Amino acid sequence: MRDNEILTRISALVAEEHELRGRLSAGEVTSEEENERVKELEKALDQCWDLLRQRRARRGAGEDPDDAAARPASEVEGYQQ
Repeated sequence: MRDNEILTRISALVAEEHELRGRLSAGEVTSEEENERVKELEKALDQCWDLLRQRRARRGAGEDPDDAAARPASEVEGYQQ
């Protein structure tokens, strides 16, 4: 996945999160459904940001950014910011 594709995916995930919060406010989904999906979205976002950082770091080090790979959610969820 290229940088622009990752950024497009991030934008789509954020848009879905905003839409979901709007649906919760409108009573279209329960708070349990919203919370469950938001957790999934947050994990996917963490993975996307991690992959983008890997690609940028590789590029900055003169390495091939295409060698970067998405890490499991369980791994990226443990990172401190």
